[in-house]
This record gives sequence, C-alpha cells and structure tokens, in this order.
Amino acid sequence: MASTSRRKRPPNADLDRLIETCGASHKSLALRVNQLAQQAGLETDYSHTSIANWCQRGMIPKWPVPTFLAQAIAERLGRPVALGEIGMGDAETPDADVGLDFPRDRADAVKVATSFWSFVNRRDFLTGSGFAVSAFTTPVTRWLVAPADEAADVAGGKKQVGRADLEELRDAADEARRWDSKYGGGNWKANSVTVCLQERAAPLLRGSFTDAVGRDLFSVTSELSRLAGWTAFDVGQHDVAQRHFIQALRLARAGGDVQLGCYVLTTMAMQSLLRGFGSEAVDMAQGAFERAKGQAAPRVLAFTKLIEARAHARERDARAASRALAASEDLLGQADAADGSEPAWIDFYHHARLSADAAEVFRDLKNPKAALAWNQRAAAMPSGVFTRSVGMRLAIVGTAHLQARDLDHGLDLGNRSVDILARVQSSRAKDYVREFNTALAPWRREPAVREFLHRTRTELGIAA
Repeated sequence: MASTSRRKRPPNADLDRLIETCGASHKSLALRVNQLAQQAGLETDYSHTSIANWCQRGMIPKWPVPTFLAQAIAERLGRPVALGEIGMGDAETPDADVGLDFPRDRADAVKVATSFWSFVNRRDFLTGSGFAVSAFTTPVTRWLVAPADEAADVAGGKKQVGRADLEELRDAADEARRWDSKYGGGNWKANSVTVCLQERAAPLLRGSFTDAVGRDLFSVTSELSRLAGWTAFDVGQHDVAQRHFIQALRLARAGGDVQLGCYVLTTMAMQSLLRGFGSEAVDMAQGAFERAKGQAAPRVLAFTKLIEARAHARERDARAASRALAASEDLLGQADAADGSEPAWIDFYHHARLSADAAEVFRDLKNPKAALAWNQRAAAMPSGVFTRSVGMRLAIVGTAHLQARDLDHGLDLGNRSVDILARVQSSRAKDYVREFNTALAPWRREPAVREFLHRTRTELGIAA
C-alpha cells in the first residue's frame, strides 16, 4: 500500500461527513483515487481500509493523493471540492522549486503544471520567495531548441475531452482578460483563473483526446496559465507569475502552438525588463522573434519587437530601441493589410498601443520631446474599458512633461492618473506613479508637489 503520513491526529470529521453526503462507499472511493493516481503517472494501491484510516484516525496520504480524493468526491457531488473541505488543507508544504521545471517529456509536463496549480492558491505558498531571472534559463533554452511537440493525443483517461470543454476554458480566459484590463490583477475575477486551472483544466489534461483536440486543449490552457501569471505579476507576486509563465510556455509547446509560445516568451521578457533585467529581456524578445518568424502572425511578431524596444530603452540604447520600434510599426502595417486570421489574445495590439508604449520608450531614454510627440499619435483609450492602461499612460506622459521641466502640466496629469488608479488593484500601475514621484525631486519643496505626494501616500499607499 502507498505510504501515508502517520502523525497522530484526531478523527477527520469533515472527510467522514462529506463522504456520507456524496454517497460513495469506501471501496468505490479508494478505487477512484487509484484510477486518478494512475492517470497522473503514480502507482497506488489504496483500499477501503485506507479511507477508513483517513476518516477515523485522521491520517493524511502523501501528496498529491489528497487532490485525487477531493476530485473523486467532487465527481460524486457534481461540484468542486477544496482540500479544506476534506480536512486536508495543510496536506503538504510545496517544494520551493515547484512550477519552475520545464520537462522535456509532455506527460511529465502535465504532472508539473497540475501539481503547481494544486498548490498556488494556498495562503502559505512561496511566502518570502522572489523573482529570479536565472530560473528562465532552462525553459527559454528548451523552447528555443524545440518550440513544438510532435503530437498531442492521449488515450486512457476516464474523461473524453471535447470541443465544448475547450469553449468553457476559452470563455473563462476572455472574461478574466476583460476584468484584468478594467480593474487590475487583484480583482476577484482575474484571481479565479488559478481556480479554473486547478478545478477545470487539470482534470481535462488527465483525460483522453485526439491530436486536434489535444493541441487546442494545451493551447487554451497555456493561455490561461499566461493570464494567471500576468494577473499575479500585476499585483506584485513576481515569484508566482514566473512559475505560471514557465508552465504556459511548456503547455504552448505541448500544443505545438509556436506563436502562443512566442507571446508567452515575450511576456516573460516584459516581466524581466520591469524587474530590472533589461539585457536578459532583450535576449528573450529577440529569441522569441527569430524562433517564431515565418510561423507567427505579423501582429504577434510586432508585439515582440515592441517589448524588445522597451528592453533596449531600459538599457539606455536609443539606437537599438528605435530600430526595434520601427520594426514593430512595419509589422503592424503588414498585419493591418493582411486578410489572415489572428489569435484573439493579440487583438489589443494596434497603432494606438504602439504609440502609447513608444512614449514610454522615450521617457526611459530621457527624451521628453520624442515621448510627447508619440503620445500625440496615441488615440484616446476609454477609461471604462482600459482603466489601468489609461492611468499608467497618464503617469508616463506626466513624467515626460516633468523631464521637459513643465511642472504644471505634469502635476495635472499626475493627479488625473491617481484619480483613475485609485480604483485599480495593480502594484505595477503604482510603480509608474512612483517613477513620476521620483521625477518630482527638483520641486519637492513646492506646496503643490507636497500635496500631490501626500495624496499618493494616502490614496495609493505610495511612500514619498
């Protein structure tokens, strides 16, 4: 029999009660746990006695068996069941490296991703851990060597995955993306993505599917994982975000989706540059572009060149930044002229977004004249839809005005930025206000400046 933790515990009344509610016998429940473990590549031999020990003696099986037990009960109840409901919320402390692996084997990749998702919503997950750009080295190298697995079909799983299952995941991604744009990564809808990955995507990945369905399943799950990483990144959970991005890149490879892999790697480059690793971000963006060239849609490649430009700007390389920006603009022109289909997740990138980001590029290069000129080309974005983006853009342009020694105009935009960002849960957006505050240094003694700094401290929690 598979080993079980034998710490002396009181009876698990929660588990006993839930088993009675779902109507399963101990024997049938043990059988289903063994089946789920086998699908996950684990050999177990639990029996009705094992279930009785978990209930009456409070014993807890080795990880990740508690997740299989919760899933088996959930199938009977017809609803998700959390580990806390079965009295096993503290079943295992995750390894510090969970979610950082990028296995060569696709089946191993599924195990790594689903294990990570089972841990990520726990309150004690990675407390005190931080972002490490070196953790991207192996995933990036392996994706550049082989960005697409050969096949994506799986047989032997209990559930046959169909198109309706994929549509549910796509709808979840679309809705979370809209809420993220409007309210920031800290909103409850965006956070529900990780729950969707654990409770909906993970069981599907353990199911059976054809090659065509499997490719789409891996791709949409990769998209969800990238989105989960983006929302974590937006609220400052950089260690969690990094792990989601790594899993998203591996799942894109499993689906043979090179252009999605390119987009995920570009997002990883963006995280790196905003964490202060501009040189590494340049390498990631250039690698993503070269590997996906000829396979990804022009708009996807254009976005990759945009992030490369932003990375060069952080490195104070004006010539390289301008070249990458021009390449992005050319590719956007090709995308607008083309009749081919494009993935829905890249529809946000158009000339207005390029112009807005170009203003940030030249702000970083301390070229306020060019930054303000690009801002004039950026069309107005509706704050009711792109709340966070509008607030950040106001802070960026306000900083450019301060660089041009225009305090009055800069402060006006700074105050408008705070008006909007006070409604958004995004530590990334607050970073732009911090950069604006830094640019206010020459006028620190001005009453209007002191009032603004007090406002950012009280309304946004930003220290002066």
